[in-house]
Amino acid sequence: MQSGFRAGHGCTSATLKVLNDILTAIDKKHYCAAVFIDLAKAFDSVNHHILIGRLNSLGFSNDCLAWFTNYFSGRVQCVKSEGLLSGPLAVSMGVPQGSILGPTLFSVYINEVALDAGESLIHLYADDTILYTSGPSLDTVLTTLQASFNAIQLSFRGLQLLLNTSKTKCMLFNRSLPAPTRLSNITTLDGSDLEYMDNYKYLGVWLDCKLSFQTHIKHLQSKVKSRIGFLFRNKASFTHAAKHTLVKLTILPILDFGDVIYKIASNTLLNKLDAVYHSAIRFVTKAPYTTHHCDLYALFGWPSLHTRRQTHWLHVIYKTLLGKVPPYLSSLVTIASPTCSTRSSRYISLVTPKTNSFFGRLSFRFSAANDWNELQKSLKLETLISLTSFKHQLSEQLTDYCTCT
Repeated sequence: MQSGFRAGHGCTSATLKVLNDILTAIDKKHYCAAVFIDLAKAFDSVNHHILIGRLNSLGFSNDCLAWFTNYFSGRVQCVKSEGLLSGPLAVSMGVPQGSILGPTLFSVYINEVALDAGESLIHLYADDTILYTSGPSLDTVLTTLQASFNAIQLSFRGLQLLLNTSKTKCMLFNRSLPAPTRLSNITTLDGSDLEYMDNYKYLGVWLDCKLSFQTHIKHLQSKVKSRIGFLFRNKASFTHAAKHTLVKLTILPILDFGDVIYKIASNTLLNKLDAVYHSAIRFVTKAPYTTHHCDLYALFGWPSLHTRRQTHWLHVIYKTLLGKVPPYLSSLVTIASPTCSTRSSRYISLVTPKTNSFFGRLSFRFSAANDWNELQKSLKLETLISLTSFKHQLSEQLTDYCTCT
């Protein structure tokens, strides 16, 4: 399953799928273990002969294959330092860096690796790969994961791609079962033991073994605080309009990226992001520290972070209904067929799957259906409309969220 460099796919969609699978496993009281695979200089290690063979197997014509062969041949590289230029060195491997074709060709080169995952699940995002599996028995889970990891390593070797052992890590996701006293090691084909981690940065989001997102929010908080500190120290240099633009371009993207993923964190953690968000608004508005956050939102005309997250989340759900997300997400939602003719049966609703625990209700397949049906109580859509029209109607429906006590 490849999400890298494909239209409609992205880091967020890939992580949502992986997170859904892990939460579904936890909901069943299963153990879930993963290997985060890192490759050494993956794009520079592409073998041109193997790649041409891949293209040939996909049905490319002889003229196309000859064009690609010519595209790869005759390339050289050199180094310039302090005005001195080294002699040219022929480039016999790799896809051209910075090219439009490069990422697509790499995806073609690596994509069939997923066929060797065996009983485990795998998700590729360019050269970022996660291999994971789950089950009621921890020993069985680790045995299955080891077997799949061995097969994947052999596939990479066949492609002349080298595993970066020091950066390839393991993680055991577990929130409801007793933690084992000792974990069996996952090893490479060379006999090196992989390190088990409690936290790992996957596609820009820090995942932790408890899926609390505590580490991720801590990093976001630190990053935003650092930028806000710089802005406050230099506030005399900026006009009001410049302050507004700076916050919009340097602070909001940090808080918005992946917010539909980490929105399942506890309110205690999310409130820490509210605090830095309020500081950013105070930087623009010059409002005193004692100004209540509700007054800050009204003064600045921006919604709370909760409303922003909920808006982005509902956009994802509606894109799923429109088929504008990858199939691995759209397959997780099902439009309900009315069993009887009532007023509410005219509205589009989703089938809410059964879950066994709180963790299952956090999964994409449950929360997407549940939150959509809740929205439909007020939105009352009978047919699918354009995404632009939906965003407009949604903005009129969502009221701002207040954490007042």
